[in-house]
Amino acid sequence: MAKDHYFDITAKLDMMELKNAVVMAEKEVITRFDFKGVVAEFNLNEKAKTLSLSSSSEQKIDALKDILINKLVKRGISGKSLEEVKTEGISGGNVKVVYRIVDSIDKEEAKKIVKAIKDMKIKVTPSIQGDEVRVSGKKIDELQAVMQEVKKLDLKAPLVFGNFK
Repeated sequence: MAKDHYFDITAKLDMMELKNAVVMAEKEVITRFDFKGVVAEFNLNEKAKTLSLSSSSEQKIDALKDILINKLVKRGISGKSLEEVKTEGISGGNVKVVYRIVDSIDKEEAKKIVKAIKDMKIKVTPSIQGDEVRVSGKKIDELQAVMQEVKKLDLKAPLVFGNFK
């Protein structure tokens, strides 16, 4: 009897790597000439899973986000990990943008993943388990085909494939 193989699809995020990326972005901003004498702040709130950027204008906020995304990608974290929640004006004419840190797959996206896998019409079984999707099947090749197909989906969450057994 063939043994079942499986893997999990999650959106786990390494918070330590995220912290390191924020620290590296702060260091780069300090050395950049275009940020001399300008408010440029990164505020990471791990408990609320938010990250806020503050600066003097929208253009500076865009530059801060570009720097941060660059540092995230270098640390192996997808830029999809940040979802913009709101933009607001703060004291002194400065602008603040708040991002939610995406580290889980919501129910709608999990259903979309399961539907895409079932539409492939191969002998694998997807199941939603909390904030992850487990895919099991007898053939490793079929599971790898499922991974390739799921990577093509346009989802908000940055997907991580793990527990391949």
